[in-house]
Amino acid sequence: MCPGFWADRTPVHEAARRGEILQLQQLIESGACVNAVTYDSITPLHEASLRGQTQCVKLLLAAGAQPFSKGSSECVQLLIDVGANLEAHDCHFGTPLHVACAREHLDCAKLLLKAGANVNAAKLHETALHHAAKVKNVDLVEMLIEFGGNIYARDNRGKKPSDYTWSSSPTAKCFEYYEKTPLSLSQLCRVTVRKAAGQRALEKIAKLDIPPRLIQYLSYN
Repeated sequence: MCPGFWADRTPVHEAARRGEILQLQQLIESGACVNAVTYDSITPLHEASLRGQTQCVKLLLAAGAQPFSKGSSECVQLLIDVGANLEAHDCHFGTPLHVACAREHLDCAKLLLKAGANVNAAKLHETALHHAAKVKNVDLVEMLIEFGGNIYARDNRGKKPSDYTWSSSPTAKCFEYYEKTPLSLSQLCRVTVRKAAGQRALEKIAKLDIPPRLIQYLSYN
């Protein structure tokens, strides 16, 4: 494979875009790169996802295509629907949630979290909350904490997420609020249940024999 290789649109891009399963399979078997990136930042997986070519998406993922590298909520939802690994880990970028937060893709981050992505997954001890603090995005910070993000987690430099904020800034004030106001018991229960559900959380929660209102609460709807 050749992740990050820049090129014009390749035959793999075209087969993925058109939904040509057999052609795509032959290209993959012949060693074609499934992670080729065009000059406008499109991979074959993007082509297949944006056009709803589900079988091509599955084929590309099985061949090692890197998911969640573009800020399209439609792409992310399709990848989640076809079973992409929410904890796929890159030694440089971390998990899909790390990427979504570093690039401030709030909608993508929420889709990942609702689907059961680990909010406290670490990359060199750095969590998604560290990324949200670094980009000074209050909405991201609040959402991650509501999903159980650990405000006291320390990275490889020994710093908490709040250590990356400016004093008296909106982001710093947000962390101060949550340090002084712990999550409610009901919220802690929600986080615990969702953690137990793990990946595919929404599917599992929807099947629980509990009142619909509880299902909606657990699903963050």
